[in-house]
Amino acid sequence: MATVRVAAYAGACYGVERALEKAFAAARDAQGPVHTLGPLIHNPLVVSDLEASGVDVVESVDDVSDGTVIVRTHGVVPQVIDAARAKGLNVIDATCPYVKKVHHAARRLVADGCQLIVVGEAGHPEVEGILGAAGEGAVVVQTPADLTQIDLAQKVGVVVQTTQTASALSDVVAAIAPRVSELHVVNTICEATSERQRAAAELADTCDCMVVVGGKNSANTRRLAQICAERCDNTHHIEDADELEDAWFATSQNIGVTAGASTPSSHIHRTCERIQAILERS
Repeated sequence: MATVRVAAYAGACYGVERALEKAFAAARDAQGPVHTLGPLIHNPLVVSDLEASGVDVVESVDDVSDGTVIVRTHGVVPQVIDAARAKGLNVIDATCPYVKKVHHAARRLVADGCQLIVVGEAGHPEVEGILGAAGEGAVVVQTPADLTQIDLAQKVGVVVQTTQTASALSDVVAAIAPRVSELHVVNTICEATSERQRAAAELADTCDCMVVVGGKNSANTRRLAQICAERCDNTHHIEDADELEDAWFATSQNIGVTAGASTPSSHIHRTCERIQAILERS
């Protein structure tokens, strides 16, 4: 009989659980309409659950006339919060505390006279928030190749998107170091992200099928899927247990399950139950 194992670290992190608690409490207690500025987290199923509870998604403070706005876990540029308060809106800041640490580090490096390099995905909401906190002049790169067209100052500071890999950070730092006289690196990768990546890699090394649960729009979940696929060819990234296919498990004896930091534990349990049901009828 095939076995199903869940990675030692998988699923919703502290920042996500904190944000969900704030959002569902607002849905229950707040006066007037409740909105999130963009999806609260990168998990479409959870966003749908919030909408069913009365918390809808808006893309801008301009779309809100009254009530409460919740700042997503990825954070926003400071001007957005200022604009919301200027309109008299109730603001609930659900920015992940670890993302706020990146903001503080970025501001400190800039204040120290560093040219700021942000290692991350250009256009990602978290990265946009970091740039807003840092002010003008910060540059986003994801690989050493992105540095080739950038004129570096002699004093450079580096922060990193919380969901990036340690290897991505070290590759960029190694490319910067020979070109500058002073380099200050603050490793702002979230430990929860690192734990999930290590646990997923260890599990995938021992499995002939891996299922990664979480939003397709989630950077950290996509990275988990990439890590697993590098070690197990039979890797599948799903958002919902309904996406599971019997054929994936037809010849599998060691099945592993992991999940991104924006995936509630209930989604993991549902996936494991569905896999067990597939195995029992095959």
